[in-house]
Amino acid sequence: MAAAQAFVLAALTLSHLVTPGVIIALSFVLGLVNAFDMPGRQAFVIQMIEDPADLGNAIALNSLLVNGARLVGPALAGVLIAELGEGVCFALNGASYLAVIIALLAMRIVKRSSARVSQTVLKDLREGFAYAFGFPPIRDVLGALALSSLMGMSFVTVMPVFAGEVLGGSSRTLGLLLGATGLGAVSAGTVLAARRTVRGLGRVIAAGAAVFGAALCAEGFVHTVTPAVLVMAVVGLGMMLQIASSNTILQTLVDDDKRGRVMSLYAMAFLGMTPFGSLIAGALAETIGVQPALRISGLCCLIGGIIFALRLPVLRRLSRPIYVRKGIIPGVEG
Repeated sequence: MAAAQAFVLAALTLSHLVTPGVIIALSFVLGLVNAFDMPGRQAFVIQMIEDPADLGNAIALNSLLVNGARLVGPALAGVLIAELGEGVCFALNGASYLAVIIALLAMRIVKRSSARVSQTVLKDLREGFAYAFGFPPIRDVLGALALSSLMGMSFVTVMPVFAGEVLGGSSRTLGLLLGATGLGAVSAGTVLAARRTVRGLGRVIAAGAAVFGAALCAEGFVHTVTPAVLVMAVVGLGMMLQIASSNTILQTLVDDDKRGRVMSLYAMAFLGMTPFGSLIAGALAETIGVQPALRISGLCCLIGGIIFALRLPVLRRLSRPIYVRKGIIPGVEG
């Protein structure tokens, strides 16, 4: 369905029939597809892992690939648009889904039985919300991620304006900015993938949010290309540290029978907040300018990271019994 959406957009663009209304409608369709796709993918990760000790590395690698691609992709798109135009770019996006489909069809996963008794959808939803928001470690991780998504990750929306009006560049400049963001994200994901324990990831979330926010604030004061590109690499670094660490903590904390619902909330916090943040970022950029908007967004993320850091002692105390029960950490102080 995602491939079909991309091919339809490509066809309409190449035939010069695309309109803002069509783009909005197709974006809505893609949002519906992602609403099913992302929670399923996140809950599916653990089924592919034979050794529970590898879960943290697998989640970090998954986050590295998914989020790194989300940032590197626009950078490549900037070059493709400059050389070939938007229509061809949309068509190549549609073709890329074919590799995903082939990979999924090639998988041979052992089916696992579920001990959970299915209820009605509304009861399942209520149970999932009560579970996630009634347990502070899960609630705070989701809350911190939602804040960063709402106020920070929408920076991509104003980057074309930043590249053009502030830096005086073109789509190539935009590609450089987003490419640097992707490089920072890939670097952070690689470091996290090498970790062998979930210990310390709470501090990583707090640090990632703070670095992400501080870098966005710094970007609000930059006026030349080279420092802007360097700062965007730090933006990607902080953002990936928070996203991947949040994913790992949630996946390791949550009970198996509630994993799909919690990861749906993760998708809402991560992807669901970003479009609303894009509206906020666009309104701020139009009202007070792009760079003041970046400074406000960054400050909000920085404050969120500080608040999360202050909450860490309580969150550790509540999470420890679960990690001990699952054998993730030893039952005695080490």
